[in-house]
Amino acid sequence: MVMAFDTLVTGRIFQRLAHIPLFAALVIAACSRPEANTHRLPTGVSLDPAGSSIELGSMPLAMAFSPDSARVVVLLCGLREQGIQVVDPIRRKVRQTLVQPAAFLGLAFAPDGHSLFASGGNQDVVYRYAWHADSATLADSIRLDPKGAVGQGARYPSGLGFSPDGRWLYVAENLADSLAVVDLGSGRVVQRVATGRYPYGVVVGPDGRVYVSAWGGSWIAAFNPRDGRLVAGSRIPVGRHPSALALNARGTRLFVARASYDRIAVVETGRDSVIAELSDAAAQGPPEGATPNGLALSRDGRTLYVAEADNNATAVFALGRATSDAPGAEGGDKLLGRVPVEWYPTAVLLRDQALFVLNGKGLGTGPNPRRRQPGVKAAPDARSYTLGQTTGSLTAIAVPTGRALDALSRRVARAEGPRAVTPNHHALAERFGLYDRFFVNAEVSGDGHDWTTAAYAPDYVEKTIPSLYSDRGRSYDFEGENRDTIPEDDVNETGTGYLWDAAARAGITMRNYGEFALRDHSGRWTATKPLLAANTAPAFPGWDLDITDQKRVDAWLEEFRGFVAAGRMPALSFLRLPNDHTAGGKAGAPTPRAYVADNDLALGRVIEALSRSPFWKNTIVFVVEDDAQDGPDHVDSHRSPLLVVSAYTGPGVVHRFANTSDVVATIGDILKLESLSQFDHFGRPLTEIYSPKPDLSPYAAIVPRVPLDERNRAQTAAARETRRLNLAREDPGDEDLFNRILWAMIKGPRQPYPGKQRVALLERQRG
Repeated sequence: MVMAFDTLVTGRIFQRLAHIPLFAALVIAACSRPEANTHRLPTGVSLDPAGSSIELGSMPLAMAFSPDSARVVVLLCGLREQGIQVVDPIRRKVRQTLVQPAAFLGLAFAPDGHSLFASGGNQDVVYRYAWHADSATLADSIRLDPKGAVGQGARYPSGLGFSPDGRWLYVAENLADSLAVVDLGSGRVVQRVATGRYPYGVVVGPDGRVYVSAWGGSWIAAFNPRDGRLVAGSRIPVGRHPSALALNARGTRLFVARASYDRIAVVETGRDSVIAELSDAAAQGPPEGATPNGLALSRDGRTLYVAEADNNATAVFALGRATSDAPGAEGGDKLLGRVPVEWYPTAVLLRDQALFVLNGKGLGTGPNPRRRQPGVKAAPDARSYTLGQTTGSLTAIAVPTGRALDALSRRVARAEGPRAVTPNHHALAERFGLYDRFFVNAEVSGDGHDWTTAAYAPDYVEKTIPSLYSDRGRSYDFEGENRDTIPEDDVNETGTGYLWDAAARAGITMRNYGEFALRDHSGRWTATKPLLAANTAPAFPGWDLDITDQKRVDAWLEEFRGFVAAGRMPALSFLRLPNDHTAGGKAGAPTPRAYVADNDLALGRVIEALSRSPFWKNTIVFVVEDDAQDGPDHVDSHRSPLLVVSAYTGPGVVHRFANTSDVVATIGDILKLESLSQFDHFGRPLTEIYSPKPDLSPYAAIVPRVPLDERNRAQTAAARETRRLNLAREDPGDEDLFNRILWAMIKGPRQPYPGKQRVALLERQRG
């Protein structure tokens, strides 16, 4: 595999960067070493979880106690497998794993305790399991759209709730913006009511009143039972991105997690109004980055437990009298503290004196300890995607009191990437340095562009990319699009916006070339976000592999020459060069070598133009991948190359841990932007390869020896296999197949695919 780069960000620095205090650099160096017995994540934090954990399947999003509380049932919604697991929390064992074709978010026992219901994702069904002797047996399923084709995912059931008498099942239909009412006697949908965009959670009060959170809106939809039907009640405004819900025992207080805004709204249901708001933002940090997305109340209603996905913790709030409406509660609300758990907690439950926390990503990816390697087929447990390597977990705690880099070098002098294809990447790394312990925060492109431009990925993208990337329905609802349209309210919008929003708030000029871009009706390029669209180059193409990166750079150069003539350029620019993705063996398309060489030359031409301009002494370029995505890595599958190009950066390899949010933090530090999330707020600016004395000599782009017009032939095995891939978006779906196609095309059919033995040999050779 060759070096691949996706998003290019430039910023002018006015020589300030070279004089960052030495003390800051020393602190960074000291903090970059993980402590013993902790687990370092690509986000930069180290896990030191409390309690004991049980390893589960991939990306669990929901859990429920069995009627006698002897078992915990979890719902798996990950890339590898989806379905339910039955866990014995006392003996810490998984007793059952029942795989479903698809699953998403909804899991609940019927009031009689004899049936368990699980949402079926893109199958548009709700599965019913018979529950007996602490185990589940699939009994049947309820089709939400009997006339629709199975597997289309037009409705996509999510949260579930029951009427108090157990007669009605309420199903949030996440992609149909509705709530389905199912008569459990007949198993049929008897009513549908509109909820708002992307309905998520469902809770039912003791009086039968139903509350539904609108994930893509700003309210809770309330419905009143009347004569066997639901009648629309209030739309309770709670603020953007409501997700998880919790209702107190008397039904007088509704707690609403606003996942992307680090707030929990408290609703007095008698008046349908918000009476309080709990903040779980980090101390002295920005109001985004904790991601509250799971709620549980203590039995007495005076304590609220909040699963904070991006804090890797459970927050504990003492609730005052007004907020809790509980006897014996006194004073105001108070955050008592946080309990550290594993990576990305998604749900929390209480039983007696035990707190159970469901962790979507467990202890992370790491150096692939199970030794599953790209050459080993193990469907459906294949882990070629970074996204597929995470494993969830269930943590039990006593309730508290008071693309892979193994084919790249670890040192520039030993670079293995083919210099004939990527001469500019090699030359830039040799002159300006390379970070060899750089880790992208993201797993795939879906969350990668959020991390790269906002230092944060909302819970919507985290919870839906496993289904999208495992071909279980859903659309690419990222980069400003929802359901293939540009919405007024983006369900995946971040709370504080993106780098371009921060630049606008600071009065800083910016320009966009290809990021969040799409064609308008006239064929010109615009962007999905209004502010970005107003600053987007209309002639610069976005994602389209039929357009060469040379044409992209031609469009950029046309504007850049105007900046040179005017004597000023935007302080912040985004430049997207996507063709390193390649089109595999697609007949008539450029060969993989030609695609990557095109990408390499484009980057070289950009750096050459900048270095020969009067702006060079005040310019810095960050060349980053939005994600590493595919293939186990002997350090961590999130590892990726990072180049920092400037007159103030010099040769060498930096071994310090760094990640995507550190890059965003550095940009913010240079341009004096406000933080976007707690990740860049607490990030560590990249200072290691800066020199106080600039090297103003220009860079000369190198033309790769690979012909850029080299094309794939038709009627080849690679062409036939590539037809199975979806190349309309950044990620083709079956990454293992894609890698095998690329390997055979580049290395030839006789060269063995790098399976377990070859990867192990490479690791030994590298020491």
